[in-house]
Amino acid sequence: MLIVSNTSPILNLAIVGQLDLLHQQFGQIQIPPAVLNELKIDEERPGSQSIQAALTAGWIQVQPFSNQSLVQLLRQTLDGGEAAAIALALERQADWVLLDERDGRKVAKSLGLQVTGVLGILLRAKESGKLPSLQPVLEDLTQNAGFRIGSELLARILQA
Repeated sequence: MLIVSNTSPILNLAIVGQLDLLHQQFGQIQIPPAVLNELKIDEERPGSQSIQAALTAGWIQVQPFSNQSLVQLLRQTLDGGEAAAIALALERQADWVLLDERDGRKVAKSLGLQVTGVLGILLRAKESGKLPSLQPVLEDLTQNAGFRIGSELLARILQA
């Protein structure tokens, strides 16, 4: 299975100590160079050590891509990491692209890509028994990672 990720799913899961969920669910994750730059792993930031470890272990891999004109087009409405992740996913015919931002998800879906994000990953982990409870992780995400989730969506997820 070929998976491409944007910055936020990797960074948010790393900050709350749940980065391994990506490895458990998908095996290997590919990221474009722009996402590596946005992750700022050389800086002492929350989650950077676990991201560095995943890169060193090889289950997160940086992959170049060639369609720079698509990135320029997508950058009119998306940030650099999102645009590059979508371009890489299209070029490599990825099974999934991991995106959290609403605009990026809409664009990816309109281009025929399968999309999931942090919440989908956490729900899958809960359903498979890898995560005993969603509530503490969701609280950690909102309080420590700055993850934003509407109260209505939060209530639906906790009920699920």
